[in-house]
Amino acid sequence: MNTLATSPSAVMPIATETENAGHVEPTPQQLRRDLRAAETRKRLGALALIAPLAIFLLMTFIAPIAVLLMRAVENPEIASALPHTVAALAKWDRKSAPPDQAYAALAGDLLKARQDSTAGPLARRINSELSGARSLIMGTARALPFHDADGKELQAAQPSQAAQIREAMIALNPQWAELDSWQVIARNGSIYSPYYLLASLDLKQNVAGDIVQADPDASIYRSIFGRTLWMSAVVTFFTLLLAYPLAYWLSTMSERRANLLMILVLIPFWTSILVRVAAWIVLLQSEGLVNTALMLVGLTQSPLELVFNRIGVYISMTHILLPFMILPLYSVMKSVPPTYLKAAISLGSHPFAAFWRVYVPQTYPGIGAGVLLVFIMAGGYYITPALLGGPNEQMVSYFIAYFINTTINWGMACALGGLLLTGTLILYAVYRRFARIDVGIA
Repeated sequence: MNTLATSPSAVMPIATETENAGHVEPTPQQLRRDLRAAETRKRLGALALIAPLAIFLLMTFIAPIAVLLMRAVENPEIASALPHTVAALAKWDRKSAPPDQAYAALAGDLLKARQDSTAGPLARRINSELSGARSLIMGTARALPFHDADGKELQAAQPSQAAQIREAMIALNPQWAELDSWQVIARNGSIYSPYYLLASLDLKQNVAGDIVQADPDASIYRSIFGRTLWMSAVVTFFTLLLAYPLAYWLSTMSERRANLLMILVLIPFWTSILVRVAAWIVLLQSEGLVNTALMLVGLTQSPLELVFNRIGVYISMTHILLPFMILPLYSVMKSVPPTYLKAAISLGSHPFAAFWRVYVPQTYPGIGAGVLLVFIMAGGYYITPALLGGPNEQMVSYFIAYFINTTINWGMACALGGLLLTGTLILYAVYRRFARIDVGIA
């Protein structure tokens, strides 16, 4: 019997054709879908990598700023403690006498506020607008509930007894017959109001709700903001005046010597601000080293007042913030080729003119970054003016700390902080605008 032998060379073409027949080429739609899926996985991987940092920034930076801005417009003390009184005064014209129902509602709200221990914050909030309101609120809350001639308790919920409650409140304190305290309650009946923001700008709302200038005795915050801007500008000017030649000198040195001297520049970073301020108090006091040296060389006959005034604040803040100006300038100056200056001089330019017209414009980015950094940091200084300055040298940050630690007025502190933050953002936007123009020209 003959057997048919099949050679491998005869089988291979058949197998290859079978495999090709089972393989399906992907369509363009499938390729695009697979590409989008791959890109999505790549984005999710990148987001997973930056998620911890994003969460950290959200919790430590974004969230506190959002809370600060919210507290600047929150006004919950009156609205939450006197809800029935606010409702009774909703249709009051704020010019005529309040209705009897408002007296009854106030008596009921104050009684509940005393029981809930919220009468104190309420009295403190009203007292911030009306002097003497704290004793008025607390005295009335302690006297509640009122009783009639027969000794029966007057119920605030009874409309028929509203007139009797009104007479009892006026008899307890005649100030309840005046409109001032009622106008404050009616004006602050909302949980959110611009009261703190207006007060931080020396403004207020009158009886009709219009924004007007605050009383001269309470108009201090504009001058404080102006003082803060002026002192920050002066400190920034002096730091730039001292840092520019020093940074230029460092940029002309060899890398070894420049690094060695840069350690001396960075020493203030390793020293506490309190230590540096205390050192300046020792140096600048009447019997300190500075006054002693000036009198020994004959420049002065008596000690100069260099501490607990603005001069001491300028000296200390300039010393503390000087490295923040040197570092941006030095980093930019190291990137400027020295051949530019030599080329300008070789072409006949005066050395000073060449330096001013060729070298200085190339250091504008460093000047802008240093000025912005120093000005922003100087605007938020608190310790140095508080220890080295007098009452006329305190900046906005001092009053923010005062409202937080002393009067426990978070609304006013957050309003001042919000305005300071707004000014900083405006300054940064201006810097970005000019920096973009400079880059475009270059």
